[in-house]
Amino acid sequence: MKSVRHSILPRRQFLRISSQATTALAISIGSEFRVRAAGVSENYSGLETEKFLETVRVETRINDKKVFTEGPAADRGGNLYFTNVPVAKILKWSPRRKELSVFRENSNEANGLLFEPDGSLLACEGGAGRVTRTNMRTGKISVLASSFNDSPLGAPNDLTRDAKGRIYFTSRFGNTRPDTGNVDSVYRIDPSGKITRIVSDPATRKPNGIVTSPDQRHLYLIEAHPLAHLPRNIQVFDLMENGSVRNQRPLIEFYPGRSGDGMCIDERGNLYVAAGLHRTRKTSETLDTRPGIHVISPAGKLLAFRETPEDTITNCTFGGEDLRTLYVTCGTYLLSIRTKIPGKADYRPGA
Repeated sequence: MKSVRHSILPRRQFLRISSQATTALAISIGSEFRVRAAGVSENYSGLETEKFLETVRVETRINDKKVFTEGPAADRGGNLYFTNVPVAKILKWSPRRKELSVFRENSNEANGLLFEPDGSLLACEGGAGRVTRTNMRTGKISVLASSFNDSPLGAPNDLTRDAKGRIYFTSRFGNTRPDTGNVDSVYRIDPSGKITRIVSDPATRKPNGIVTSPDQRHLYLIEAHPLAHLPRNIQVFDLMENGSVRNQRPLIEFYPGRSGDGMCIDERGNLYVAAGLHRTRKTSETLDTRPGIHVISPAGKLLAFRETPEDTITNCTFGGEDLRTLYVTCGTYLLSIRTKIPGKADYRPGA
């Protein structure tokens, strides 16, 4: 395919580009264009949803002063932890007991959660601008990251790990001037504690959900900007042995609808993405992206879709004894969907 220079391709022309061909194109950062991947909204017909997702089931409903749930993560025993961001709580759902409890109050508006192989719980504490680790045996909380280049991180949002124990997290600040502090970025925390910025504005705008592929060769990143003409898509990077990334390129486009928020990945490398709206909100986001779980192949093809019952769907993760229960945070509900393919193996932490 010939390269495109100093031009913005018309929307119809973009939609004629196959997702595989588009994936092969890199974004030219700082230039006058962004190559767009095939769109979600044009591709809801002809899906094979039954090959990936069973029906949507309500696990429990959350009743609180305010409810905006996020960050689901399952422990070794099958319990599901997730956050209610505006009231600064981490909640715990026991599928066996059908019991909802509060694991932690005053969570600093924790958002994304992730269990490590040893059973420790990682948390993006957006209200405190830090990433923490909780020893689940002792309850001790350690701060892994709270600043970069002597400036606050902003609001850490979501996180993932690679096989070498490196942690990658997104941070959204609202600041677009590097000379006045940190901007929207993706950071890496090495096992040594060293923090490295691996992607930053303008190469990424409003980074959100993030996952590594099962083969450790790719890093996927959701961009979820609510303003008009700004990115709502999934980007894919080649993930290097040293934890750096290169060859940024678009995987799939959500614009003009609401972009993905959080996502997880199965053992075959398919992404399960929480995206869409039932009703418009005070943004430029349209209803072109339907509200629910979107299963997207490594080539950027929409494979399956299940609608969820209310706004706002935010995130999902694999759990259950066989890693074939997809837990979904959605409005006032915690939902589950049985899947045909298990999640990647490291969604099951140690004891």
